[in-house]
Amino acid sequence: MSGGRAGGGRVVSAGLLLFRVVEDGPEVLIGHMGGPFWARKDAGAWSIPKGETEPGEDLRLAAAREFAEELGSPPPAGAWLELGEARQSTGKIVTAYALRGEFDPATAVSNTFELEWPRGSGRVQAFPEIDRVAWFDVATARTKLVRGQVTFLDRLLGLLNPPGETQQA
Repeated sequence: MSGGRAGGGRVVSAGLLLFRVVEDGPEVLIGHMGGPFWARKDAGAWSIPKGETEPGEDLRLAAAREFAEELGSPPPAGAWLELGEARQSTGKIVTAYALRGEFDPATAVSNTFELEWPRGSGRVQAFPEIDRVAWFDVATARTKLVRGQVTFLDRLLGLLNPPGETQQA
């Protein structure tokens, strides 16, 4: 698959949802979005590590790059699962993958972006793209993720617990 802009000029992003399975079931690693807009928000203010792709870029490679940029470490080794695409409220198309692995949230170091803040002040400040990361059970992650990414949780659960199986992964 290649990245860039989808039909109609929509932005395409690629991301990676890291998961692990603990005694109580699956947990996912998500990041709280950095910057002043998200500073005092929790519900709906978290995201999978993701970012925009370049035209023609391999989406899996882009997802790995974005994971490394936003968490400061390459993704762990393992088999990648395709979670498909989801359209965000902004019109952006996100293609996501899942990967079973471990990551210590205390080691996360995100890249930064610059923004004039406060608006109109003429002062440009740097903010982390992701200001913290954490493991959450799927039910909690549903309340924290931006709405357009919740579908990736459902797809992950579908892959971990195919129809007809009663076991939880």
